[in-house]
Amino acid sequence: MKKLVLLASMLLAFVSVKAQSEVGAFSLRPTVGMNIGFMTNADGSDPRVGLVVGAELEYQATDVFAISGGLLYSQQGAKMNDMDIDGTMKLDYINVPILANFYVAKGFAFKAGIQPGFNVNDKAKASGSGASVEMGLGDLSKGFVLAVPIGLSYEFSNIQLDARFNWGVTHAISDSYDSCNSNAFMITLGYKFSL
Repeated sequence: MKKLVLLASMLLAFVSVKAQSEVGAFSLRPTVGMNIGFMTNADGSDPRVGLVVGAELEYQATDVFAISGGLLYSQQGAKMNDMDIDGTMKLDYINVPILANFYVAKGFAFKAGIQPGFNVNDKAKASGSGASVEMGLGDLSKGFVLAVPIGLSYEFSNIQLDARFNWGVTHAISDSYDSCNSNAFMITLGYKFSL
């Protein structure tokens, strides 16, 4: 009997899944958080922790599906430590995430999509032995990158906690010998305004 009641409760919860917004509604969500960025094929590099800030617009198509698009300033790249030299590769982007949001339970959404990114800062900084130097990466860095964001979010009382992994599928740094992609794990907190 307990199993039957549990099964009935689970089915009822699944059937009554609803998003926080009404069907056909638009909402705007300013958001701020942090990135943990890292580079593929960059031996000896460590993650760079940076800021992510921006806003996303969402359209609630059905009770369980929404489409969102955003504009995010995102600090990515990597840190390096080689002997007595500390270095930081700063790759900052204006990212445009375009996501499908699937509401799997009340307030919980699974997100996936594509994310074009436009490089707005590409510098390398190194310091050691009392000296410091900073320079642009020039032709090594690419002005356009593409990523595939996958993540989860939880919304309660218009406050949304979002966690995503942005998997870089195009090269961010490239020369004739090697290429690196820029990936980032992103955690943000936002507030949803109905429009």
